[in-house]
Amino acid sequence: MKYKMYDEIMEQKDALVKTFESETSLLDNISSIVEEKDKVYLVGCGSSISTCYSVRDALASCSTIDIDVFTGFEFTYNKKLILGENSIAIFTSQSGETGDTVAALRKAQEFKIPAVSISNEPDSTMAKEADYGIVSRGGKETAILGTKTYVTQLTCLYYILFKASDYENKDKLIDELKNIGSLLDNLLESTHDESKKLAELFKDEEIFYCLGSGPNFGLSYKLAMTMFMEGALKHACPLYAAEFRHGLIERAEKGVPAVFLNSGFESDVITEKAIDFCEKLEMNLIIYNLSDYVGDDFDKLLSPFVFIAPLEWFIYYLAHFNNEDPGSTRHIGKVRYD
Repeated sequence: MKYKMYDEIMEQKDALVKTFESETSLLDNISSIVEEKDKVYLVGCGSSISTCYSVRDALASCSTIDIDVFTGFEFTYNKKLILGENSIAIFTSQSGETGDTVAALRKAQEFKIPAVSISNEPDSTMAKEADYGIVSRGGKETAILGTKTYVTQLTCLYYILFKASDYENKDKLIDELKNIGSLLDNLLESTHDESKKLAELFKDEEIFYCLGSGPNFGLSYKLAMTMFMEGALKHACPLYAAEFRHGLIERAEKGVPAVFLNSGFESDVITEKAIDFCEKLEMNLIIYNLSDYVGDDFDKLLSPFVFIAPLEWFIYYLAHFNNEDPGSTRHIGKVRYD
């Protein structure tokens, strides 16, 4: 059976191409504004906050740009905001209607902080009310876990913030970013069959631990929170890989499933030690190594764009083998905190 999410996975390259065609001028303008600011706030919920975590941690390893990440609710009640401070806030939401994030955007405007929105709906509240409204060109997306909206949003954040940063290799990274759609297309083709087999192998597992370092933590957060739990209806827990030795290490035993995202960052020294420990205990590991997908000249900071391809197929088929539609929801959208 083919679900709607299948088509949306395959539309990611087209969404990226269209987003660059329509939004590059605005992205360049916002990047120039960011360069003049002392602080950047990134705000989102669910998949959207995962993109914020990824770009923050990517830049933390190579740049001095000052970034804070908040959920919408936390930002709204942040008591450290100063009227007229030299900052900018970027608000991320697939729908542009996430209540917590809309409230946070309005809070920023109360404090005269320039508000940028990144959303997929041109007529959304966030797109209309933001000082600068970036619209990712993914078209209507139904899969709750986010595919084309995720990659376009992450691309916009990387483009804006890396271009404004003092990262010495930013020009090369941005060039690679502009071609990420073609790479993603190739990866979706080359990882499909293996990911389907892996999903069938793991279909009866009920909990997965998801670990990554640097920008891969943001993806491990998305993997656990919106892919395993929302898409495949499996319990999952995200962790920084270096935190394996706290908490999870006492849960480590034969047969326990864990997913590792390993890119060979300096911080992945601990990732590899954790993998070695788990293998000795015969845990049920799924290990994604960046070197299996791209060459040595690829900028590792773009790792989430690579790993997302096999992970999307894995979750898609994991849901399928459990007789679930990977894009459907049971409760999301029913709960309001008004």
